[in-house]
Amino acid sequence: MNDGVARQRDSASAVGEGESVTQGSRGGSFFWSLVRAAQPLRRHPWLADAVGVAMFAVALVLRFAVDGELPPGFPFLTFFPAVILTTFFCGLRPGITCAVLSTFAAWFFFIGPANDMRLDGQTLLALGFFVVIAAIDITLIHFTFSAADRLRTEKETTARLYENQRTMFQELQHRVANNMQFVAALLTLQKRKVGQDARQAITALDEARSRLDTIARIHRQLYAPERLDLPTDQYLRQLCCDLVTASGTAGITSTVDAPNLPLSVTQLTTLSMLVAEIVTNSLKHAFVEADSGTILITVLPAGPGRYEMTIADDGRGLPPDADLSRSDGLGWRIIQSLAAQLGGKVELASRVEPSRGTAVRVQFALT
Repeated sequence: MNDGVARQRDSASAVGEGESVTQGSRGGSFFWSLVRAAQPLRRHPWLADAVGVAMFAVALVLRFAVDGELPPGFPFLTFFPAVILTTFFCGLRPGITCAVLSTFAAWFFFIGPANDMRLDGQTLLALGFFVVIAAIDITLIHFTFSAADRLRTEKETTARLYENQRTMFQELQHRVANNMQFVAALLTLQKRKVGQDARQAITALDEARSRLDTIARIHRQLYAPERLDLPTDQYLRQLCCDLVTASGTAGITSTVDAPNLPLSVTQLTTLSMLVAEIVTNSLKHAFVEADSGTILITVLPAGPGRYEMTIADDGRGLPPDADLSRSDGLGWRIIQSLAAQLGGKVELASRVEPSRGTAVRVQFALT
């Protein structure tokens, strides 16, 4: 056990170191810093377009400023950087807008006057060259950002899945420890009941084995990947079907009518054990010498954050003088304890036919 814990700690340390290295490398990358800096502007509904037009205006002013210092033949000198920077920091649409404005400005102010504003072959070639290069730059930058977005999304998804797995592993360890304590308490209670009677000891061991099997079945349901997102009614229905099948009781059907409750894993585990204990008692006692029967589970809202669950069967029912509130039976004590863990209480509910069937009402709260 200690060796296993040590290995788990070593693995967790290695994972943490790997994440630190990855985050450090990513944080130190100049490219990723620029990408993160550009994201707010690229996502703004209109500011990116305004900045793109402003970059074009700055490029035009700079081109006029250096016009006297340059020899003929450099009409696009300041417009190339403007198109590239606009596409990188502002996005695809502002980049295309800047490229179109730059093409028109370069021809109107720096190519057309030297050619009497005519569009001859040489002028068209120069403009076409600028358009092609600008289009390539815009396309490459756009696809680079698209790939960066996908990579960031995948990393966020991976980080979220890792965190979910880590949380579920911790929750599983916590639930296993709690259930082991629960089983230990059950065995202690059974030990007090057994005394020196060997037959009672065998019965106690059978009950302990049955409850351990129920706990294992609940854990398999809770942590099976295909059952993580099941609605509450479907989850309880499958749990009841498993219990009926495991009991070997033929002809017993179960019906569940419940809303989808916002349960945490801890609450769902406790509720599952509570339902399993009540249903198991019904299967054990209510349908003796019966060929068929029905178990009905109903969950209804009972106020803000509170619910009322009724588990009823149409079996032979309890004796008229039965009073479970004064019972010291182990099963009833377990049911009361589990209900208390959910912040609620448990009681017998009245039946339409008092002489037939048993109904248990559980009121509980979700925090």
